[in-house]
Amino acid sequence: MYDWEEKPDLNITPLVDVMLVLLAILMVTTPAMIYEELIELPKGSKTKVVQKISTIEIRVDKNRRIYIKKEKYKFSDFADNFLLYSQKFDKNSPVYIRADKSLSYGDVMFILKTVKEAGFSKVSLITDG
Repeated sequence: MYDWEEKPDLNITPLVDVMLVLLAILMVTTPAMIYEELIELPKGSKTKVVQKISTIEIRVDKNRRIYIKKEKYKFSDFADNFLLYSQKFDKNSPVYIRADKSLSYGDVMFILKTVKEAGFSKVSLITDG
């Protein structure tokens, strides 16, 4: 009737499948757990901004006329005039350059180089998009 010499085979595939599913569930839910600890922050003193950081916006039209606020500059004289104009600004002030798309690459790079040589490091070219 029974064959006592036969060795039983263990089928562990279902056990491995269940363990992998449990591991996947644990991996997905662990980052979503939020440990909320109540922390009461100390009261700080109100500070007042002493100086508002002013920005410089340079606009260049298709005829190579340069505008800063309401002042108009010639393209050929811009380097010297910008050095004089920028002396009253902090060198950490952001500078925005709006140039017409019909200008040549060299013209826009001349404006950018002039601003960088004046000591400004936060210079951005503004696009429409």
